[in-house]
Amino acid sequence: MAGRLLRPMRVLLDHGVPAPLIAFLEGHEVTKAKDAGWDRLTNGELLAAAEEARFEVLVTTDKNLRYQQSLEGRRIAVVILGKQQWPDVRPCIERVVEAVNSVVAGGFTEVDIPFSRPLRR
Repeated sequence: MAGRLLRPMRVLLDHGVPAPLIAFLEGHEVTKAKDAGWDRLTNGELLAAAEEARFEVLVTTDKNLRYQQSLEGRRIAVVILGKQQWPDVRPCIERVVEAVNSVVAGGFTEVDIPFSRPLRR
């Protein structure tokens, strides 16, 4: 079953991740980086702080994170969303939830999110 919760995890949402996602991550303990006071940390600092606070998953929209940071030896996993606007993410919510629910510590998972609305000219 797609999106099935295997076990509750501590999930951190980076500052670009749309807040409505929280309602779909049922069973997990979800915190926004801003609420933790971490919205101004660099990627490396954010990963270190999140891991120290025992977060198991970081959800971000920063596609460059996987090229800037190594997760080798880390206990945290990273889910990268292809877009940050809620109207684009919402139609792909099942794939996002499935990615969070099936993460592997020390790994990156990218969820491709196509535009769901016409581009303005």
